[in-house]
Amino acid sequence: MNALQLKIPPPVYLLAFLGLMWLLHKWLPLLHLIPSPWNMAGPVLVGLALLTDFWSLELFFRAHTTFNPMHPERTKALVTTGPYRRTRNPMYAGMLVILTGWGIYLGSFSPFLLLPLFVRVLNVQQILPEEKILEQTFGDAYREYKARVPRWFW
Repeated sequence: MNALQLKIPPPVYLLAFLGLMWLLHKWLPLLHLIPSPWNMAGPVLVGLALLTDFWSLELFFRAHTTFNPMHPERTKALVTTGPYRRTRNPMYAGMLVILTGWGIYLGSFSPFLLLPLFVRVLNVQQILPEEKILEQTFGDAYREYKARVPRWFW
């Protein structure tokens, strides 16, 4: 485990990438792809992603388990319903959709270049360490869930 794994809250990564995407759009706006009013699909996508994130969070509350991504060792229940049937990380996938919506709203191509980097950063800094702890905590139940449900959407 590297020194920053599980140390930075994922919303901080989201905010950082939102800012970086804006900077790329402002200072290196490669190919303007999505003109107004079509770029307004972006905020709609952000809204849908936020609804999914809050739904995912509610499932943690219902299961009486922690939603704190910096302390997966405190997890008391494995949540596999709702959006967790389609992706093991619907809140992180929601963040990716938020970034996608932001990129659509900005309208240029350059912000989209950061999306693969966001996935990589979250995989390394958050998801892989979480998975290791969840596998230690829930054993075969988590391994079966992991085999059945993709990490992201793919």
